[in-house]
This record gives sequence, C-alpha cells and structure tokens, in this order.
Amino acid sequence: MREAIKTSAMDPRTGKIDMGLLNSGTGSGQRRLREDMRKELMLLLDNKGGKTKGGMKWTEVVKMLSEQSSVKVDAVEFAEVVRGLENEGVLKVVGEREKRVIRRID
Repeated sequence: MREAIKTSAMDPRTGKIDMGLLNSGTGSGQRRLREDMRKELMLLLDNKGGKTKGGMKWTEVVKMLSEQSSVKVDAVEFAEVVRGLENEGVLKVVGEREKRVIRRID
C-alpha cells in the first residue's frame, strides 16, 4: 500500500508525496508555479500590453517571464496558463505560431 501511494503520489520535482497529484493530477508545486505565472502574465499585460492596445507577442511574453524568473518558463505550462485565462474570458490569443499575440480583454 505504501509503495503504491509512493509511486502514484510522488511529485517528480520535489521527490515528496503530494496527495494533490491523485485528486487533481497536478502537484501543489505545479499549481503554485502556474498561479505565479498567471499573476506575472497579467501584470505584464496590464503594464506593457496596455500601452500598445494591441497586446503583446507570445514570444515576447515568454522571454520577459523567463528573464524575471529564477525558474525556466516551460512552454507547455505557459500554454496551459494562457488557455485557462482564455477560458475565463480574461484574455484572447490572436494569430498563429510565431505571430501569436496575447490581448487583455477589458
């Protein structure tokens, strides 16, 4: 029983058992990372994206987040955060691939 819990609930980043992995599929560290990324993304869009009214380029946002963070910004995690904010109706992504622009919805 212990081995099964250890195998299924072990957070690969911390090496500790996290029961949140069983319940939601994401560990507490990953949820915290996504929430921090979400807050910083919204700050960037409010501060820099608001000046241009056209939003910010996807690659520019990833680059700025990477520069201000001590942890490397994972492209998949970033895309999940953006998708979540899109589903909430907070922002919109326009364009494709390299030309994607993230816009804040007022």
